[in-house]
Amino acid sequence: MVVGYNEAGAPKTKNVLAKSKKECLSKLKGLMEQYHDPISERIQPSMTFGAWLDLWYQNDSRPKLRKTTQQHYENLIYHHLIPSVGDIPLDQLTLGDLQQFFKRMKDCGRLTHTEQRGAGLSDRTVRSCHAVCQMALDKAVEERLIYRNPAVGCKLPSLKSKEMKVLTQQEIQRFLIQAKAEGMYELFLLDLTTGMRRGECCGLQWGDINWQERSIHIQRNVVKVTGEEIIVKDAKLLAGDWYVYFSLETGSLLQEFSGNVPGRRRCSMGAEDPRNQTRFPQRPRSTVHLSSVQTAAS
Repeated sequence: MVVGYNEAGAPKTKNVLAKSKKECLSKLKGLMEQYHDPISERIQPSMTFGAWLDLWYQNDSRPKLRKTTQQHYENLIYHHLIPSVGDIPLDQLTLGDLQQFFKRMKDCGRLTHTEQRGAGLSDRTVRSCHAVCQMALDKAVEERLIYRNPAVGCKLPSLKSKEMKVLTQQEIQRFLIQAKAEGMYELFLLDLTTGMRRGECCGLQWGDINWQERSIHIQRNVVKVTGEEIIVKDAKLLAGDWYVYFSLETGSLLQEFSGNVPGRRRCSMGAEDPRNQTRFPQRPRSTVHLSSVQTAAS
């Protein structure tokens, strides 16, 4: 029988051994009493939607989520859903209740930074909140607490793709000049020339660089969760391993920078660093060059 779940959400089971069916049933009954879950007694169709949300998140959803995703879910559940519609009994929650709630989120749901961003939340946040709500109610349907999911059929704001804002050549030059003044030039130049995420740049180690191939193996992502220590986790990969490539000019700059790091031996371009055992099978299709930016900022 299933007696619980581990941190990854996988079930933990216990078995009994017996010589007869009667003995087996007796031992099984004892095992069930030993691992009796008092939570199950609270699960009723008449329980509040807020109580069900908390129960679903803590026991079914949270163990499967990464820390950053947990923070996002908790903000939606405990700051928006439960304060607004959490007091409604689960079996009395209607599509109309949820439709009005999502409209309020869009019109005046922002709790902080209203002067800078306006009173309403973004279309993406509203849709994300609906997705969390629908998953929780899908589980309630699965548990036969309700007959149908009232979140199905809600009219949501369409997800509009935002036009990407790209820095001009002059803006990049000013940015790198300021970064150099603050001792962050190499980090931000690498970010601009490769397109790596902020956390991926912060998670780099010298052994990730293949000087001969002028490539970087993305293996880690550094994130900061509010109220917790800095977390280093596996990089978010699109498909398999992820590599980025840098220009000759950027490589020369990184080599110069590595020579100034205490305990770090300078490596010559074209010679494989003996501490880096990573090899890459192919060259990039294209390499981003910002040598003119580097010259302007130097």
